[in-house]
Amino acid sequence: MRSLNRRYAVTLPGPIGGHAPLSVVVVHATDAVGPGGGLVWENVDGDLRVEIFGEVANVLTAPAGGSRHPCLQAVPLP
Repeated sequence: MRSLNRRYAVTLPGPIGGHAPLSVVVVHATDAVGPGGGLVWENVDGDLRVEIFGEVANVLTAPAGGSRHPCLQAVPLP
């Protein structure tokens, strides 16, 4: 049984060539199912949506000017 109260920390890289620090976004499970058959997870604003498998977050939608990387690191939070 999956717990819908689980959270993940997803690491977003800074802009390419910008040497900006990484940022971490917390995502929560939604009721949606992604193209890979897994749950869709999103941040509070709903502008970052990912499908998580293990510790890999596959980006479905990202904030404007956000990550251009298709896969990001996801770490489960307590």
